[in-house]
Amino acid sequence: MRRVLVLALLALALPMAAWADNIVATNQFGTVAITGMAGTGGLGTLGVSTITSKGSQLTQWNGTTGSLGSVGFATGALTSGSISGGGMFAGGGAFNITGVGQWASLLTGGKCGKGCSLFAGSFTGPISWTLLSSNGQESSFALSGTISGMLYNGRDATGTTTQYINIFSTGQLNQGIGHVNMGRGNLSTPEPGTLGLLGTGLVSLAGMFRRKLMRA
Repeated sequence: MRRVLVLALLALALPMAAWADNIVATNQFGTVAITGMAGTGGLGTLGVSTITSKGSQLTQWNGTTGSLGSVGFATGALTSGSISGGGMFAGGGAFNITGVGQWASLLTGGKCGKGCSLFAGSFTGPISWTLLSSNGQESSFALSGTISGMLYNGRDATGTTTQYINIFSTGQLNQGIGHVNMGRGNLSTPEPGTLGLLGTGLVSLAGMFRRKLMRA
């Protein structure tokens, strides 16, 4: 029984160890446009309202900091709640990270003077839109969800993002205008080498335990 338990624990550890590479990307500033706000009194429209960002600056990529490029995202349509009070958006849309300049060229091996895609993906599930604070005029929100896509090197990556968005007046809310305060994305990428080594180890251990059980 103890040997079976050890094998089960190793099998559970295998997929976790295979996702060992972590990338942190942060962004700040830029604007967002919220559709379907006309005539809703700041509530938005279910099935219509979406949030799209523009011009948010990439400020960190896995330890490298500075003015590195841009982050852009778009949600699916509002499925519940409201824009002014918080709710949920459908997945889909897009989440893209672009690198610009020499650092991105060195990272990707391409020419990134006008920009290279570092991550191209989308939201993979419901996106939460949470009201953090409001004083009757200015409101602060957190937009968060899971993302998946492909890195510049062709490897798949999954992760999460949270974008903090301010709307500075009821007038801006009614027009669907917001401003990105800051955002963060965490991406995990599979490690084929680690996966192979652990797989080989598991097969060896399984064979060893099988031989011992047969001799018992």
